[in-house]
Amino acid sequence: MMRMERILSWTTQLLFVSLVFVSYVRKGDAGLTSPFVRSEWPAIDIPLGSKEFVVPEGHNAPEQVRITQGDYDGKAVIISWVTPDEPGSSKVEYGTSEDKYDFSAEGKFANYSFYKYNSGYIHHCLVDGLEYDKKYHYKIGSGVSSRKFWFQTPPKIHPDSSYKFGIIGDLGQTYNSLSTLEHYLQSEAQTVLFVGDLSYADRYHHNDIGIRWDTWGRFVERIAAYQPWIWSAGNHEIEYMPELGEVVPFKSYLQRYTTPYAACQSSSPLWYAIRRASAHVIVLSTYSPFVKYTPQWKWLREELKRVDREKTPWLIVLMHVPIYNSNEAHFMEGESMRSVFEEWFVHYKVDVIFAGHVHAYERSYRISNIHYNVSTGERYPVPDKAAPVYITVGDGGNQEGLAGRFRDPQPDYSAFRESSYGHSTLEIKNRTHAIYHWNRNDDGKKVPTDSTILLNQYWASNKRRRKLVKPSFGTAAF
Repeated sequence: MMRMERILSWTTQLLFVSLVFVSYVRKGDAGLTSPFVRSEWPAIDIPLGSKEFVVPEGHNAPEQVRITQGDYDGKAVIISWVTPDEPGSSKVEYGTSEDKYDFSAEGKFANYSFYKYNSGYIHHCLVDGLEYDKKYHYKIGSGVSSRKFWFQTPPKIHPDSSYKFGIIGDLGQTYNSLSTLEHYLQSEAQTVLFVGDLSYADRYHHNDIGIRWDTWGRFVERIAAYQPWIWSAGNHEIEYMPELGEVVPFKSYLQRYTTPYAACQSSSPLWYAIRRASAHVIVLSTYSPFVKYTPQWKWLREELKRVDREKTPWLIVLMHVPIYNSNEAHFMEGESMRSVFEEWFVHYKVDVIFAGHVHAYERSYRISNIHYNVSTGERYPVPDKAAPVYITVGDGGNQEGLAGRFRDPQPDYSAFRESSYGHSTLEIKNRTHAIYHWNRNDDGKKVPTDSTILLNQYWASNKRRRKLVKPSFGTAAF
């Protein structure tokens, strides 16, 4: 009873804040294009000898440690790492007390070659049967070369479980990338939703491709070893390079980054779903077949039927290529996936879709184009209260630089856009409300720039239909 009273009190306060935000919007044809222009900041990869890529001390010490969710409901993790010289142990020791490990799990290892590069030994270990909302300590490796880390399990599946996600995409390993990670560490988010393009190793040549996968793994370990990253693949993970004799797509990515795809009846690690706290997260693969009757199409059709908004009211979709994008970079590349899946997204009232690929930031209004028809001429997106908010966060900091040319005029569906590096957070408060933020990396400083209150599509938005409006600041309620 006390908990419900607190939730109702918080919701009342948030609704008041929401009304205040709405009172500051004015009508117009579109949203805001930020006038901000960033000054110079190194858009080059951090040198190989940098401390950011330091190899752990000790013979064959585990490195590139990372975790991801290991099951459908958040009571398991997959812990992955690399031993550079020899296989070593694949065992994980873990427990709820620091330096006291009551349990252990045994994993598996493998290695691979790419051109003339030979990887280290890549270990994946499933640790399951965990309790919700508990801190676990774990140890990998043996003797003086062993290393210790910890992670926190999510709260139990419940419609009012609060939780904070971070969203990062197109990260790379530049000084801008480092700024993004440092700012993310300040956010107090609990899990990263990663929207593709990890290391950008494919921009290198020959053996440097594999080496840059290794440096990136050590680069993100400062976060990825302590909280789950929910992975999705982008175009830079394809690595189709027939000139090197490498013609198996996603070879490096699939060896290094595993996902709990089998737990949700998926046939591929590239598309899958998890439930975490009050959210149901669906990961799609833009660069795998998705048209009618393909394995991904069939799986998504069934997965959307399994979503239970009474238990997990927040329905979130991750993909790499944005469906709605008003930047000149990659304009309309997501049209094919939109034509296949958008009607499903609207029918099932997806709350928000996060994408990357475009190296800039953009947030849409709730709009759809499901009535598009080449015969009747209906071709424009329209306001749609059942549609998702589309958010592009492909601005993690990679060496390709920013996408600085937005289309003019700004289309009606675009609420806020800016060509800067940064990251986002989605803080779910309860079954009806969540607070979304985008934080700009302003030459090394974290600057909160765009925010909005999301009203849950299943529980809160059925009586609230908003027209396309122009914010006087990058804040509104949807």
